[in-house]
Amino acid sequence: MTTTIDSSQKLHLVFGGELESLEGVKFSDVKGLDIVGIFPDFASAQSAWRSKAQSTVDSALTRYFIVHLHRLLEP
Repeated sequence: MTTTIDSSQKLHLVFGGELESLEGVKFSDVKGLDIVGIFPDFASAQSAWRSKAQSTVDSALTRYFIVHLHRLLEP
């Protein structure tokens, strides 16, 4: 069975949470991560990321990330 990936769909995951420290990327509560969503392109993922990041600007330890899921799915 051959799997083909639609190259026009570039899925991105946006998630975040509170880090243990500013020196690394280790979350203080993995079970409490905020999964913002999966988006069909980078532009919409970036918009969601920006919105969540700006809403947590007063929390220095809270960070949001964009993961390029399409790169994980490519053979």
